[in-house]
Amino acid sequence: METWKHFEANQLTHSAAHHLRAIQELGAKYGGWARVTDIAQDLGVTRGTVSINLRSLKKRGLVMTGENRMVKLSPRGRLLVRDIRTKKTVIKSFLTTVLGVGERYAEVDSCKIEHLLSQRTGVRLAQWLVKFRQGRRA
Repeated sequence: METWKHFEANQLTHSAAHHLRAIQELGAKYGGWARVTDIAQDLGVTRGTVSINLRSLKKRGLVMTGENRMVKLSPRGRLLVRDIRTKKTVIKSFLTTVLGVGERYAEVDSCKIEHLLSQRTGVRLAQWLVKFRQGRRA
């Protein structure tokens, strides 16, 4: 398979990753549940856009819906958000610590990369970063 075709095999789109993260953040404030209206406001998109994305996320088993159109992450969705957040933190740290990228650019670039990087590569990058930091302290 040609390398560029692997992009289509990504587990999540950038938009889906942000929807999941918004659900997690809002859910943390409201007992695990988030309203479509709040998700839309948080992401700066329409309720219709959120509804369309939620259908796809629900079909994939990443979110669950409850009464009054409330939504929350499924256990699988929570794990995925945790992995995305971890990779973003590692990537941002690499960009700032190793490459000397400014905080603002590192925030934006790590957001662009977080859901594209495989879990395996994310783990390897984190391991390398730990060794890099230990070597700097020695």
